[in-house]
Amino acid sequence: MSRMAFWSFSSVPLVGLLSLFFTTTAAAASLRHGIIRNVPIFREAPAFRNGETCTADRVHVAMTLDGNYLRGTMAAVQSILQHSTCPENVFFHFLWVRHEAEVFLSIKSTFPYLNFKVYKFDTIRVRGLISKSIRQALDQPLNYARIYLADILPSHVNRLIYLDSDLVMVDDISKLWGVNLNEKVLAAPEYCHANFTSYFTEAFWSNPKLAKTFQGRKPCYFNTGVMVVDMDKWRQGDYTQKVEDWMIVQKQKRIYRLGSLPPFLLVLAGNIEPIDHRWNQHGLGGDNVEGKCRSLHPGPISLLHWSGKGKPWLRLDSRKPCNVDHLWAPYDLYRSSGHSLEE
Repeated sequence: MSRMAFWSFSSVPLVGLLSLFFTTTAAAASLRHGIIRNVPIFREAPAFRNGETCTADRVHVAMTLDGNYLRGTMAAVQSILQHSTCPENVFFHFLWVRHEAEVFLSIKSTFPYLNFKVYKFDTIRVRGLISKSIRQALDQPLNYARIYLADILPSHVNRLIYLDSDLVMVDDISKLWGVNLNEKVLAAPEYCHANFTSYFTEAFWSNPKLAKTFQGRKPCYFNTGVMVVDMDKWRQGDYTQKVEDWMIVQKQKRIYRLGSLPPFLLVLAGNIEPIDHRWNQHGLGGDNVEGKCRSLHPGPISLLHWSGKGKPWLRLDSRKPCNVDHLWAPYDLYRSSGHSLEE
């Protein structure tokens, strides 16, 4: 059984202490039966320690916590720590829509030494701005939390790596952290061969005013699941409001079909710092409709990303995995109830 976390009770009020006791006791009882209120059970990860050359510099990483993607999140965290020269320097900022004690305890028991903090994402701000897209998962409020990171995270976090939960890192994250933004607000791999016009509807391109949006820019597609963000520049430039403004236009005119990505493209495409494609081998989940298997793109790889409909843990569990899903499996810390009972 994984080692549970320990707390200091010296400054906890009696009511809070009792609440914590019953929450922990209930979770422990559930653990003994192999399940925590539908939260998967995970093996405890090894303790990853810093190398001798590490400094005190923090690497800030933001991810969302969604019950449907928790298994992916755990694998992503495991991969980041495993390949980091200075894993103790990595600080995780997790966003969720509601406090879930079982999820919190699951993280603590799986990664007892993890540096992290959890923040509540208030969905009220975004609910009236979300438009129906081609896939229901893209319409979830938490999918839009990346827009509000600069408002939610502490002001001392002036640089951030945002990562989706359906990926694994196979290189040292400090290399991604150290990319030169060249005074741009955001860095990400660009894909200029992609059909950029397809991300917007005929209503967008046929409107003379809207069609001039990218005038003076050379817009290229970039995937918002892997981004290095200058948080100070984001705040100073009021980019959250700029993205929201396009979401309001979308509600009025239906200018795109693909969740939170298009408003990012409308604001930033052609004005980001492009980085090596190795940092986002994306599309491994197939398209957004069928999620068919795809092969790896040629070239070096530092990050594997199952964007698209197909997720590796679901395909592996169904015993119908794609070849690329076996690259995700070594980072999977999930254990079934049967496996737990055997141990």
